[in-house]
Amino acid sequence: MTDIRHAVRTGLASLLTAPDIDAASEAILADDAVWHMMAPVDRVDGRAEIVSRVIKPLRAALRGAHRRDEIVIGGENRRAEGGTWVAAISHIVGTHHAPLWGVAPSGRLAFLRAGEFHRLDAGGRIREGRIILDLPDLMRQAGRQPFPVGLGTEMLFPGPATHDGVCPDPAGGAASLDLVERMLGDLHVYDPETGASPGQTGDGGTWADDMMWYGPGGIGANYRWDGFVRDHRAPFLHAFPDRKGGNHYCRIGDGNYAAVSGWPSMTMTHRGDYLGETATGRSLTLRVMDFYRCADGRIAENWVLLDYVDLFRQMDRDILA
Repeated sequence: MTDIRHAVRTGLASLLTAPDIDAASEAILADDAVWHMMAPVDRVDGRAEIVSRVIKPLRAALRGAHRRDEIVIGGENRRAEGGTWVAAISHIVGTHHAPLWGVAPSGRLAFLRAGEFHRLDAGGRIREGRIILDLPDLMRQAGRQPFPVGLGTEMLFPGPATHDGVCPDPAGGAASLDLVERMLGDLHVYDPETGASPGQTGDGGTWADDMMWYGPGGIGANYRWDGFVRDHRAPFLHAFPDRKGGNHYCRIGDGNYAAVSGWPSMTMTHRGDYLGETATGRSLTLRVMDFYRCADGRIAENWVLLDYVDLFRQMDRDILA
C-alpha cells in the first residue's frame, strides 16, 4: 500500500505544478475518471473535463499553487462498493490573485483546505474521486465572512500532533477503523434533552479526554468533548434533530488513521435556525468527509470537511454570492 499512496500523492501534486498538465493528468487520471466535487462545481466527467474545470481554475486562481499534505492514507474499502482507495487532507497553497468559483481574490497568501477520496483502477490511476474544497473558509481568509454567526475557533487545519499522517506505517489500520465504526454506531442515538450519546467519553469511551476536533468554515475547531458539543453537536442537533448519518460509500483504515465519507452521508430536516439561516422545514442532505487519528484505543483527533455550499444551496441561499 505504501507505493500506491506515494504514487497517488506524487500524481496529485504534479497536477498543480507540472509544466505539461496533459502529461501529468494522463499519468494519474484514467481517461474516463469521474470527480464528484463540492458545490458549485459538482460532477465532472472525464480526464479532459477534470483538467479544464478543476485543475486549470485552481492554477489560475492561486498563483504558485501547490499541495501541502497533512494526511495521506490508503486501504481496501470496507463498504460494499469495495476497491482500493487513497484519502487525503491537504491544503492547496498559493497567492489568491484571481476569482475561484465565485470567491473573489484577496491578493494574499491562501491555504485552501482539501479533503479527497480517490478510488484506483488496476493500474493505480484514479478512476473516481470525491473532493471537498472548503470555499467558505477561503472566503474567511479573504476577509469575507460567509455566515453571519460563527461557532468554534476558525484556523488552518493543523497536521496530526504526531506528525506521521503522510503514508503512515499501515500496521493496525483495521483496529483504527473498528474503533471509528464503534463510535459512529453509538453516535446515532442521543438524548434529545442533553444531546449525550452513550459510549463516547469516560470509561470505555471512544474519544480521548483531550480530543481535538477540526471543523470546516463556519464551525471551526474545538477542544475536548464539551467543546465539541458546544461548538458543533448542540447547534447541529438543534437545527437538524432528525438527522441520520453513516451512509458511507468508503471506509478505510491505515495505521493509526481511519477515514470515512458519504455523498451524501446525512439526511435531515431543517427544523431550527443554523449559522444565521432561519429554519426552512426542508428535507436536506449533507456531503461529509471525516479523518481520524487514533491513539491508545481512543480517537485523539478528527478532521471534518462538510459541503456547506451545497447544504445552504438546498436552503436557496448562495453563500458564495
